[in-house]
Amino acid sequence: MAEQVLRTLMRTTDIVVVGLFSPAAVAAIGLADLYARLPLRIGLGLGGGAIALSSQDTGRGATANRDEAVTQAILVGALAGFPFVLFGLLFAESAISVLGAPENVAEMGGTYLIIIFLTAPARHVALVAARSLQGTGDTRTPMYVNVVSNLLNIGGTVALGLGIGPFPEWRITGVGVATAVGNLFTATALLLAIYGGWTRASFARPRNQIITKQLLVVSAPRIGEGFAATVAEFPFNAILLAFGTEVNAAYQIGRRVYQQVTGPLSRGYSVASSVVVGQALGDGDPERARFEGWATAALGLLTVGGIGGVLFFAAEPLVRLFTSAPETLKYAADFARVYGLAAPFLVSFVVLAGSLQGGSDTKTPFFARVSGMFLFMVGFSWLVGVRLDYGVVGVYAGILLYYVWSMSVVGAGFYWGGWASRAAAMMEERGSAET
Repeated sequence: MAEQVLRTLMRTTDIVVVGLFSPAAVAAIGLADLYARLPLRIGLGLGGGAIALSSQDTGRGATANRDEAVTQAILVGALAGFPFVLFGLLFAESAISVLGAPENVAEMGGTYLIIIFLTAPARHVALVAARSLQGTGDTRTPMYVNVVSNLLNIGGTVALGLGIGPFPEWRITGVGVATAVGNLFTATALLLAIYGGWTRASFARPRNQIITKQLLVVSAPRIGEGFAATVAEFPFNAILLAFGTEVNAAYQIGRRVYQQVTGPLSRGYSVASSVVVGQALGDGDPERARFEGWATAALGLLTVGGIGGVLFFAAEPLVRLFTSAPETLKYAADFARVYGLAAPFLVSFVVLAGSLQGGSDTKTPFFARVSGMFLFMVGFSWLVGVRLDYGVVGVYAGILLYYVWSMSVVGAGFYWGGWASRAAAMMEERGSAET
């Protein structure tokens, strides 16, 4: 959670800084972030596979299997980043234009996207390595590295974005450069920590094809879930742009406020549930795994749900930190209130999805998120907001219904699903090599 506070604060700082330029700059970085989430989704997907295998093998003492899974996941992640480098160099600006963005928004967003995609391989390595270590129970090493990285990123965003002191004023380019430097630092530091023997996990020569197969089988739905969710964001943002650039910018701000105040806890609980459920299964105790999952969800509901209530009532002063444009401010406060209402459903969804991931079930969260986004966040928002002419109110309802649906699906999957027996069968298949 401490790690995620600063990671989220880094992204919040990006929005605050570009918000000083114009609402168009906020929209540009928000639209570019749609594409920037693609490497994020791959990294999180492979990290999900790594955390499932590493937590289970740590729980049963199969350290050689764990180290090989960690190594394979990092290598696959690094290789998967290079297509994004080429995409950024060739199609960045046109990719923003195709969303219907005005020329100035496309130019600013394209510049930012090129810089971010150049470090996509490093971003993958950083995400996979961090989650691999978390699966072993070591959440401190990734925290130490990411705290330093994010502080460098925040400082670089302010210095290079605004031209503070001796630094040049590079505006959106400076924001992108700061993020790229942070990605490179995190990847390098985590690789050195694993290689230098400062962590429980170590590198191992890839030999076991069963581990490769299981890593990809567990990771694939997680990657597909992230990709589909990102794809759904494109028509969703097109719907918002149909209501005006100010509404799109307001959505970016409202969502950023909710992510800053609730995201770190939600993501922390999600990772924790994956680890404790996976390690309990590795220890041969599925009943304890079930208890750990429900208990973590209850803790998340109590804390994040309460914070969501505060967000609902304090929405307007919080969004004022990002913009002073009257129309953007009005819609941003409403988006923040909607996310405040959705917080209990959101945290229950991500925590139970994390628990299922610890049990090697990534298909149920895939179905929950993808169906929810296309049915409600996109479909319902378009039908009610555009087709039936209810305007932005239809979008607010679509967002809330998306989280209610997703929470219901993963809750049913965790209660009735056969994830515990599936995890046991996969552990038996890959063996129990220790060192």
